[in-house]
Amino acid sequence: MIARIIVPILLLTVLPYLYVDLRYLRRRHCKWWKRVLWWLPCVGMVAYSIIMASVKGFAPANASVTNWYLLLLGLLVVPMFVFMLSSLIGLGICKLIRSKNNWGNLVGLFLIIAIWYIVIYGSTLGFSTVVVRHVEYSSPQLPKAFDGYRIVHISDFHIGTYDDSRKHILQKAVDSINAQKADMVVFTGDLQNREPHELYPCASLLSSIKAKDGVYSVMGNHDYADYIKADDIKRAANLRETQRMERSFGWHLLLNDHATITRDTSHIIIAGMENDGNGKHFPQKGDIKKTLNGVSDHDFIIMLEHDPTSWRRKILPQSNAQLTLSGHTHATQFKLFGWSLASMIYTEWGGMYYDNERAINVSTGLGAFLPFRFGVPGEVVVITLKASPQPSPKR
Repeated sequence: MIARIIVPILLLTVLPYLYVDLRYLRRRHCKWWKRVLWWLPCVGMVAYSIIMASVKGFAPANASVTNWYLLLLGLLVVPMFVFMLSSLIGLGICKLIRSKNNWGNLVGLFLIIAIWYIVIYGSTLGFSTVVVRHVEYSSPQLPKAFDGYRIVHISDFHIGTYDDSRKHILQKAVDSINAQKADMVVFTGDLQNREPHELYPCASLLSSIKAKDGVYSVMGNHDYADYIKADDIKRAANLRETQRMERSFGWHLLLNDHATITRDTSHIIIAGMENDGNGKHFPQKGDIKKTLNGVSDHDFIIMLEHDPTSWRRKILPQSNAQLTLSGHTHATQFKLFGWSLASMIYTEWGGMYYDNERAINVSTGLGAFLPFRFGVPGEVVVITLKASPQPSPKR
């Protein structure tokens, strides 16, 4: 992961320290040992970055190594780079207005404090917060027997991130899920970070998630063993183990398949496609025809699909699924004043979206590969289905 962007990271790390050294420390004739102290964090981050870049595969097996690295990037590298930019802009303004006071430095210091706050809060309270979001979905095609049917939608656990110091957050999430006493729980992928062994310490906790009609799940891009350096045999073995573990929790894992839920003489369809990403950066294994094989055009269908981009690309044009449930985006784990970077990447990135009477709910997830969330707390979504009246025929 780091090897792909090592050059930009090194430049982001070194340039701000070089700027401050040349612009301020040397001009003020600081003693050599003060300049050595100044450069120590930079040298440490350069060494850490080179070590990270030398790791084969997506990331080191020990998640703490990656977490500490990214935390230090947020505390040391990003703030310094922002300060440098602010100072340079201030210098430019000073030359234009012929002033000696570079207010860019003061603005830069304020931004450093703001970034430190965001990083520290997001890595502690922000990541440990779990909220419950309630939404309703109405459809004239929903059988009346399912009016008021409640579904808990969860996504993106990324279990490997929950070490012993964070397992209480996972317990809080599971307690929130079970407290809803839902008719059904659905999980829309990314159970692990890299490998199935991450799931073993949390197996009993995940097995405790219960609902009247059971727990239904699909695979996410992180569940296919694509983020490890391994041969095809090892990847296949990991994939089988991940699937075995999900089933051992008592979950109904849907792999381009569907299930029927009945109430009296009525029923609805719970369909689950495998991850259907763009095929370039994310696996494209979804087969909608296989998933809905034998399903009537008149059935009410809830489609589980990890990647929300599949909704407009495949689900809307190739199926009659009324409600799609997805995850994947995490809303980039950052939202400020209602804006998220995810809005520049995805059309549907967090919340409920409609296309006429059809809808998709995109969960922003519960966990993350990087234990950081600012403005985007982990969420448990409770969806209540409502049977709306059939439209009157035109005369």
